[in-house]
Amino acid sequence: MAIPTKLLLLQLFTSSLLLTANLTHSEPSNNRHSKECCAMYDICGHRSDGKVLNCPYASPSIQPDELFSAKIQSLCPTISGNVCCTETQFDTLRSQVQQAVPFLVGCPACLRNFLNLFCELSCSPNQSLFINVTSVAEVSGNLTVDGIDYHITDTFGEGLYESCKEVKFGTMNTRAINFVGGGAKNFREWFTFIGQKAPSGFPGSPYAINFKSSIPESSAMVPMNVSVYSCGDTSLGCSCGDCPSSPACSSPEPLPPHDEDSCSIRIGPLKVRCIELSMALVYVLLVSCFFGWAGLNRRRNTTQPLDSSKPLLHPVEEDGINSEMKENILGVKVQRHAQLSPVQRYMAKFYRSYGSWIARNPSLVLFMSVAIVLALCSGLYNFKVETRPEKLWVGPESKAAEEKKFFDTHLSPFYRIEQLILATVPDPKSGRAPSIVTDENILLLFDIQQKVDQIRGNYSGSEVSLPDICLKPLGEDCATQSILQYFKMDSGTFDDYGGVEHAEYCFQHYTSSETCLSAFQAPVDPSAVLGGFSGNNYSEATAFVVTYPVNNVIGDSSNENARAVAWEKSFIQLAKEELLPMVRSKNLSLSFSSESSIEEELKRESTADVITIAASYLVMFVYISVTLGDAPQFYTFYISSKVLLGLSGVVLVLLSVLGSVGVFSALGVKSTLIIMEVIPFLVLAVGVDNMCILVHAVKRQPREVSLEQRISSALVEVGPSITLASLSEVLAFAVGAFVPMPACRIFSMFAALAIMLDFFLQITAFVALIVFDCKRSADNRIDCFPCIKVPSSSRESVEGGREPGFLERYMKEVHAPVLGLWGVKMVVVAVFFAFALASIAISPRLETGLEQKIVLPRDSYLQV
Repeated sequence: MAIPTKLLLLQLFTSSLLLTANLTHSEPSNNRHSKECCAMYDICGHRSDGKVLNCPYASPSIQPDELFSAKIQSLCPTISGNVCCTETQFDTLRSQVQQAVPFLVGCPACLRNFLNLFCELSCSPNQSLFINVTSVAEVSGNLTVDGIDYHITDTFGEGLYESCKEVKFGTMNTRAINFVGGGAKNFREWFTFIGQKAPSGFPGSPYAINFKSSIPESSAMVPMNVSVYSCGDTSLGCSCGDCPSSPACSSPEPLPPHDEDSCSIRIGPLKVRCIELSMALVYVLLVSCFFGWAGLNRRRNTTQPLDSSKPLLHPVEEDGINSEMKENILGVKVQRHAQLSPVQRYMAKFYRSYGSWIARNPSLVLFMSVAIVLALCSGLYNFKVETRPEKLWVGPESKAAEEKKFFDTHLSPFYRIEQLILATVPDPKSGRAPSIVTDENILLLFDIQQKVDQIRGNYSGSEVSLPDICLKPLGEDCATQSILQYFKMDSGTFDDYGGVEHAEYCFQHYTSSETCLSAFQAPVDPSAVLGGFSGNNYSEATAFVVTYPVNNVIGDSSNENARAVAWEKSFIQLAKEELLPMVRSKNLSLSFSSESSIEEELKRESTADVITIAASYLVMFVYISVTLGDAPQFYTFYISSKVLLGLSGVVLVLLSVLGSVGVFSALGVKSTLIIMEVIPFLVLAVGVDNMCILVHAVKRQPREVSLEQRISSALVEVGPSITLASLSEVLAFAVGAFVPMPACRIFSMFAALAIMLDFFLQITAFVALIVFDCKRSADNRIDCFPCIKVPSSSRESVEGGREPGFLERYMKEVHAPVLGLWGVKMVVVAVFFAFALASIAISPRLETGLEQKIVLPRDSYLQV
């Protein structure tokens, strides 16, 4: 027994030496507290909740490799050279401070100071100068740190608190210090809150941290005092909402309000703007000059002697009107030999030869032109629609987009917000809404919350619940913002806590009373969960506001956002089908929304517009079929009608739109809802105009000449005007491609290409179709059924002289002669000037902005 006894004594002696050596950290010496020396290094154990515990052994700082050094610099730029942490320790530090980032990210200066506090604690190469291990504990046979003194200057502590005390946590609509500092009123209270040793399973430090500002006289320790940034620092500036003390936000001389009527003149009782008065004076001057010039020119023409070379009497026709006067009155070609510009002469020459060629080869032209556009339509395989508002209205190179990109990549994207607003209905007599803070309404809210907790979204066959996607900043409970948090989101504690009286108590003590803390162990500001109150009179609130923050992911490689969208759809369905009737039965109102609500409602609006677009194309088809044909006659309408030609023209217009979308889809440009809703109407209007012009130009040609000459002459007559008009339309939309707003830029690009393709199909495929239709009519074949040929007895009536239609007779016999009167011309020009200058004068009254309600369906739940 002697030997075992000696061995036992030896073990006890050795253990006492080790314990004494480690506990002597509480008695600092000059050797242990020096530069390039660590107070604790590496990980020696884990708590039962998984939190790591450091080793309490003093050791020299180490030189990290380049990759590890770069990782440290990304989070802790104040630390360079040697470090006092392993890569595992640093990863733990990063994951722990990441929990606080969403609360403090609104103010970069505050976040930087907060990170420096823990970076110095964990990895500073001079850690032992301000860290002293005061107690150790044995975990799984290893000694681990159980408590430390963290010596830090009051200057740093005060600067840290001042930079963070007003930072807002936007998701909860309250101060961030309430979450990361327990509602501390100064830096000492904040350090006390941070230094508490967290119980197992709760967020916080795994060991006690005692923050001290004084150093024993005999000690070689030096308090930590890295540079502290003010929230008003321009390099790490914060918004005025997070830093009202900033010089830029507390200017003693606020900027004077913008005076919209900075330049105005009072004329009697009237007060007019300078630009309006200026436009009125310009109008009077222009109209006076124009009337003076017109009157003088008219008097000169009436007093000018007749040209002796022209006969006084012109040969007249049977109706008593000479041919030249008839052409003037009917509005036909007044000047047959008018001088053309070089461009027009070149285009006329081109269209003359082109018209002859296309009349000889209609099948080839039709096949090739349609084949080209169909090839362009093949890009529709990559068709995608952009419905995210931030991608539609904010340019990728704008300051807002760059800041959001920096925020998302360096920190984390803002949360998805799901919300319910339960409100009382105003009294019809007094117009005032009663308070909603009653026992009955809180219990109703518990019933609603129970149904929300039971929601299961379906994503790829798997169920998605709220705890699977919600924000959990301080544990495993969702950070739901609701008055129910005062009862720990448990209806069973409602009566135990005292019902509505407990809620009213928490309205005033939500940061100081432990019983008012939420289920996720953070205070809940009543202003974030109540609405319809004035000042701090929370008991008079007329609405409960329930907010569910949901995690958001950049790029969504893990399909986290898709799972959230699946839950949101079930959430909206529940609100519509169950929650809304439940709330209305209690004489209350309910408003609700999710992060994807606007996007989904825009898609629904676009889907509903498909019927409108189809109906408009049908109406245009009927209109074209009627207007392209000749005046209907009972015996020949089935030959002279143009139903098949009109249908073919509408199909060509639709192909031009699809071709444009196909080209840009192949290039990876996403479409927008406005493209699918507006461009079809726009291109249809342009296409119908060109179709009518081309068909009526062919009809105006003499039927005695060959079909080739008729097509050629028609293209010479209207081809240049169609070309120049289409070119101007394409260029007008192409200019919009330089607009930085993505929605406008993409719309302009799609519209310009669609109009260009429409013009291409009009002068190729549609002209070829006109050739086929003329041949069908000349061969006495029925429209829509060209294989059926009627007896030739009806051909004479079809080939005979064409009777002008009502609209054509009106333009020639009424509109043109009246518009040619001198007095009418003066009035038209005067009215035009009036409208033009009035538009310029009123333009400053235009208000910029986009009201979201305009683009949403009228029956949308978001319109409530």
